[in-house]
Amino acid sequence: MTKFYAIGQLSKLADCKVSTIRWYEERGFLEPATRTEGNQRRYTDKHVTTLRFIRHARALGFDLTEIQKLRQLNGCCYGDHIEADTIAQQHLLDVRDKIKRLQAVETELVSMIEDCHYEKNHQCRILEVLADHDLCETDHKAL
Repeated sequence: MTKFYAIGQLSKLADCKVSTIRWYEERGFLEPATRTEGNQRRYTDKHVTTLRFIRHARALGFDLTEIQKLRQLNGCCYGDHIEADTIAQQHLLDVRDKIKRLQAVETELVSMIEDCHYEKNHQCRILEVLADHDLCETDHKAL
């Protein structure tokens, strides 16, 4: 026997806001819910599983395009694990690149803060560096 959940119950089960559930459903990330005679949405365990999959992938930083592709690959065909691995490997490279950029930003911020001795010379090093990128000590890209 299939168990049905109201949107509020699904929200609690998947730790997800009701508005987010509606958003995922409207954009095709979550199959449309069945409706009661009173037009209330009713979800199944499959919806719970799908929503948890999406939420976990989002928590790991996968973008919505990657998540959609991974969902399509999930349980479809034998060779799909290779494509899923490729998506995950590329995501890992992107994460490592972001980490490097964040570390450069951290280094720059530490330097700016440590060099800011406005009480001595009435100049704020932070404001100087922010106004002139050439004063930066690291080569950091925008995130």
